[in-house]
Amino acid sequence: MAGEAQRRNEWPLAVSLLVAATGLVVLTFYNWRNGIFIFAGGVVLAGLLRIGLTDSAAGLLHVRGRMFDTTLLLAVGTAIALLGLIVPN
Repeated sequence: MAGEAQRRNEWPLAVSLLVAATGLVVLTFYNWRNGIFIFAGGVVLAGLLRIGLTDSAAGLLHVRGRMFDTTLLLAVGTAIALLGLIVPN
């Protein structure tokens, strides 16, 4: 029974990693700039999930306090997206 509860709490991280991995595939095989934006979207998604879910529901996205986790994830996702915009073709 405890194993089922732990698996349910892993879905926010799994969804975020799936989006980020999709971005890495797009980055590698197709258009690098679109892949960067999809990857950054995965990181921002993790930040939004962290702010929207309770500590127990956030599962493995819960590392420190909610404000620290959210601020770090949103800042890193935004920085990755901005760097993708700044780098010239």
